[in-house]
Amino acid sequence: MSINQLIVRNLKKNLKNYYLYVFALIFSAALYFAFVTLQYDPSMDEAKGSIKGGAALKAASVLLIAIVAIFLLYANKIFIKRRSKEIGLFQLIGMTKSKIFRILTAENFLLYFGSVLLGILFGFAFSKLAIMILYKVTGVHAIATLHFSAQAMVQTIIVFAVIYCVIMLTNFIFIKRQTILSLFRAVSSTESKVKKISVLEIIMGILGLVLIIAGYYVSSKLFGGDFNNEAKLYLAMISILGSVILGTYLFYKGSVRFVFNLIRKKKNGYLSVNEVLSLSSIMFRMKSNALLLTIITTVSALAIGLLSLTYISYYSAEKTARNYVPNQFSFTSTDAAGTFKKELNKNNISFKETNIEVLHINADISSVMEAKLEASSTATGLNPKNTSISVISDSSVNGQNLSKRDMYLTGVTDLQKSFFKIKDSGQIIWKTKKEKILQNYIGMKKDSVVSIPFTRGLPTAVVNDSVFRELKDGLDPSLKTEPSRYVGIDVTNENQLQKADDLFQKQQFKAGQFSRVEMLQDQKQNMGLTMFIVGFLGLTFLITSGCILYFKQMDESEEEKPNYTILRKLGFTRGDLLKGIRFKQLFNFGIPLVLGLIHSYFAVKSGWFLFGTELWTPIILVMVLYTALYSIFGILSVVYYKKVIKEAL
Repeated sequence: MSINQLIVRNLKKNLKNYYLYVFALIFSAALYFAFVTLQYDPSMDEAKGSIKGGAALKAASVLLIAIVAIFLLYANKIFIKRRSKEIGLFQLIGMTKSKIFRILTAENFLLYFGSVLLGILFGFAFSKLAIMILYKVTGVHAIATLHFSAQAMVQTIIVFAVIYCVIMLTNFIFIKRQTILSLFRAVSSTESKVKKISVLEIIMGILGLVLIIAGYYVSSKLFGGDFNNEAKLYLAMISILGSVILGTYLFYKGSVRFVFNLIRKKKNGYLSVNEVLSLSSIMFRMKSNALLLTIITTVSALAIGLLSLTYISYYSAEKTARNYVPNQFSFTSTDAAGTFKKELNKNNISFKETNIEVLHINADISSVMEAKLEASSTATGLNPKNTSISVISDSSVNGQNLSKRDMYLTGVTDLQKSFFKIKDSGQIIWKTKKEKILQNYIGMKKDSVVSIPFTRGLPTAVVNDSVFRELKDGLDPSLKTEPSRYVGIDVTNENQLQKADDLFQKQQFKAGQFSRVEMLQDQKQNMGLTMFIVGFLGLTFLITSGCILYFKQMDESEEEKPNYTILRKLGFTRGDLLKGIRFKQLFNFGIPLVLGLIHSYFAVKSGWFLFGTELWTPIILVMVLYTALYSIFGILSVVYYKKVIKEAL
């Protein structure tokens, strides 16, 4: 048999084991080519001008390279060890290490670059869909075209060629260092099996659980007022990160074995075949995979968390824009509002006008709210004993009729609730040049009434009309600030809103005049691009990490094949063995997934209000989608085990 025939034969033989590796490689090449194509696509010019898509996509492509390179190197490490006996046999029949390396290099070259070229073809077809998705989520109105970029192809081939060279270098080092005896033992030495749990492992197991719980607890208190300056806040964030990551590592290193050992002791060592195939196997293997599983769990949590936060911002874009711009068009200048109204009348666009006088009064609000962070009070100028609050009359708010003694706050956001401890009741003392006016605070509302230049990042107080006039009369002229009158305009016919926005943009008003349409578009463009990039990077990591876990299960199944043969000879059916295998895969894939989901939940829960107004819908959708996709690899592992069990007898 010639060397070429041997290469082709080995390639055909191993292709059935490499199909998921080939799929992941094709997917990675396709996604990278699509990302690079977006950078060179002429139809992206409009998007680049409005959302600076080029720089963001370049940064994403670099991260994508890192993810793919790590995955390919790890997958190659697994496959080269699986073929260690084959390499040893080649040496036994007289082949030199250099000739064996050339055979492996040729096989890998055909498999690798064949997959990359297929990936480029799929990426070319996928690039138009990627542009369409990007335009959809960012709200950019442009026509997506199918465009093949020679520059993108050359860049993709160069990047994957460099990764291929690194892979071949690792193979060369592996073959050079191994003896024939060590090659035959390589597979059996890949996993460390410790039969008896030590005291150190018990301590590590308990410590791992304690560190994770401590990290969760601190994250729940992060913005609760316990860390009231930037230094404490930064230290708390670092401690959370370190505690959770170290705790996760110790969890895999000792906690899993510790918990499962307690279960086994409770059963006095009498385990069913299902428990032998699942719990015992996981106990002995989880420790040796601790670092890998820690990385997968941490990056999974990072991917889920970032995607959840970007989706929260995207999902909350409309409500956020409404908080900043209560009406479709908001003005701080009556002259600018007058100019815009003339343009609307000239173009026969009917509208409704809201006109609100706003006062800024110094008040003692210490019994109602206080700054949780020293940094926030400095940034907003908040001194609970004496701070400036925007005040409007209840006559400016439809359906309101307050008594002279009562007032309430409106425009209270989740962000303000987090940084300022706003109570449900209390008293506010208004400070005027004549006298101090005491009022009862009766609650808060979320809806904003005036735009952000008036509120200055704080809620707006609504008081009785007679109290409002009294505050106005007592206002110190030297402290009078602008703007003092808010003008809001809403177009009566929604179909004319875009035309009205075009008229607004043509005027090129100075700062302080806002269009809600423009603000909403800016929010969706910025967060839509981020969500697009994070989503595809998260999908890439999900597939690569799922493949790595799948490859590990392939290795374990081949190593445990003699055990299945014995169990089959003892009379256990395929169904009996598959029950234990399903239970095992539930733990192998479920533990990293569940831990990653919990990590991401606490991370998002601690600071989601910094990104938007909605929490549950975005985070649940992201977690359900991630879980569904991740579960596919667990199902594929069960299918592979089914094949191994079938061949065991």
